[in-house]
Amino acid sequence: MQERSSVGELANQLRREINRYSPGGKLPSSRSLVERFRVSPVTVSRALAQLSAEGLVVTRPGAGAFRAQPRGTAAPVGDTSWQEVALSADGAADLVPRSVDASGVTVSLAAPPPGVVEFNGGYLHPSLQPERAMAAALSRAGRRPGAWGRPPMEGLPELREWFARSIGGGVTAAGVLISAGGQSALTTALRALAPPGAPVLVESPTYPGMLAIARAAGLRPVPVPVDADGVKPALLADAFRATGARVFVCQPLFQNPTGAVLAPERRGEVLRIAREAGAFVVEDDFVRRLVHEDAGPLPSPLAADDPDGVVVHVCSLTKATSPSFRVSALAAHGPVLERLRAIQVVDTFFVPRPLQEAALELVGSPAWPRHLRAISTELKTRRDTMTAALRLGLPELSLPHIPSGGYHLWLRLPDGTDETALTAAALRAGVALTPGRPYFSAESPAPHVRLSFAAVAGTQEITEGVRRLRTACDEVL
Repeated sequence: MQERSSVGELANQLRREINRYSPGGKLPSSRSLVERFRVSPVTVSRALAQLSAEGLVVTRPGAGAFRAQPRGTAAPVGDTSWQEVALSADGAADLVPRSVDASGVTVSLAAPPPGVVEFNGGYLHPSLQPERAMAAALSRAGRRPGAWGRPPMEGLPELREWFARSIGGGVTAAGVLISAGGQSALTTALRALAPPGAPVLVESPTYPGMLAIARAAGLRPVPVPVDADGVKPALLADAFRATGARVFVCQPLFQNPTGAVLAPERRGEVLRIAREAGAFVVEDDFVRRLVHEDAGPLPSPLAADDPDGVVVHVCSLTKATSPSFRVSALAAHGPVLERLRAIQVVDTFFVPRPLQEAALELVGSPAWPRHLRAISTELKTRRDTMTAALRLGLPELSLPHIPSGGYHLWLRLPDGTDETALTAAALRAGVALTPGRPYFSAESPAPHVRLSFAAVAGTQEITEGVRRLRTACDEVL
């Protein structure tokens, strides 16, 4: 974190001083910048690279950095209004509009302004990421024989085998495809399993990114309510009968956003209901590696108990590592595997081999189990800190379930609360949160908010964020 902060501060200082130099003029040497600002050569290099990307400086190997020449006259703006007609001309025949609403996804991807507590993040804070282990793995991977060659389209056999073992049951490497992150794998699965215009059953509430995938593919999400024990089997069976759907997407473990775990007695019921409907279950096993220290033994993935090929399983390394470590797996059994493979190949060809090799190096290193143990302990501490702070400072917010895995809490707001107004007030108070509305594919039964405890710097920031949220609630509630 200190290095990143220094890079930004040095870039800002050089940006303020750039007008001292004439266009084409030479900036001070890297050595003089190191001595003047008492930073490392790496910090200087990164700051200059940032200014180069902005078009303010030009770097010349062996010569140094120079102020860039001023840009020429801006190009004419042009008239793009014709695109409105072109983009909508073919939409009249669509059963479901295919315009893409990414707002539910971008709210957890956008970095908040400086000083704002990030309760809306969907990934581990940099201090929780295994940065040294990932860097070492990437370095070792780059030296592997053939590391920069073309990988098998399905993925490296050793990595497929590792994912198969982690899923368990009868899953083998032959039934695993390596994908570029969970979002990409879910996109492939929905495209493979349902034609445009078809209904797809989803948990309610559920992950907004999956709803965006479905709608962008022209599918019609149909909600099936979730309670503290996961999806309700009777309502799932009713939904299959009423819609004729052939796909159900679920998160049986630490569901997003509720944190629910599918109860043991419901697991077999879900598979049986889907099998009788002639339907697939897409299992998004997204946070199995973010289990909390007090969770106890975890249930196996649904795919491990599925000999009939009902389940298409998605799992990823991203949540437990870094948003940029986009390595995941698609697992399936039967003829559907070939369709998944064909769509993935057409869309992406393959996941870059150096990244696959780095994944193998990482999960095979002693640092990997140490990292998982460390985040298991830390996430429990953060969860407990946030839970205690909310109960003390915001008792009017209902917390129906405290999960033993994942990275967030799902809170019900008092009836009548305006989620948009609260989100805006919270941002003014210095805390970014995620409103509940985007998690529902139909009408929301009540106002909610999701608070992440993984993307912040630590427990002190959690306590401060809840204090700021108290200020926002006092304004809105």
